[in-house]
Amino acid sequence: KRESRGKNEARRLRVSGQIPAVVYGGEQGAVAIAVDPKALSRILHSESGVNTLVDLKVDGGAPTKVLVKDFLLQPVNQSLMHADFYRIAMDKVLTVTVRIEVEGEPKGVKVQGGILEILTREIEVECLPADIPESIVVNVSDLTLGQSIRLREVSEGQKWTALAEADLMLVHVVAPKAVAEPTADGALPSTAEPEVIKKGKADKEE
Repeated sequence: KRESRGKNEARRLRVSGQIPAVVYGGEQGAVAIAVDPKALSRILHSESGVNTLVDLKVDGGAPTKVLVKDFLLQPVNQSLMHADFYRIAMDKVLTVTVRIEVEGEPKGVKVQGGILEILTREIEVECLPADIPESIVVNVSDLTLGQSIRLREVSEGQKWTALAEADLMLVHVVAPKAVAEPTADGALPSTAEPEVIKKGKADKEE
């Protein structure tokens, strides 16, 4: 727990190997704390990232379940500068953002020469804290040219509820765009310009 605040205190903490942070939420008020940036960095770079359930102990007290709500990085060297932790109750549903993880190589790419396009990188879901998924895995191995996978196909039977529309397209396999072939003299074929109708005095008179 840190008793003082301000730029000088933050600078002193960073020199000593810690960073300033705040924990809030629940029935308790906000508490200013100092944390080890190395421990926090390991959490942020884990598979579940900011959705990792963290046991936070303040001054040796009983651990409190928290999530990393926000963090600030130094713009040049990307080192951690500050963090916000949010207290959670294990029996209350919360909303988190989960990344989409694509696995497999589509038949439409490997055999038919198509291109896999990932249209959705992450979605918001509601669930209990213990049921937060590390990621939402989408297997694209059976996709052929022109086929897609929508949210409803990966959300059925899960312990989480997606907040997006069930018809949301996550990935699809499309044909590559056609490339114009050069003509005999080596030049690309010209594209006809659309006709432009100029309005002048005669038009107005009509």
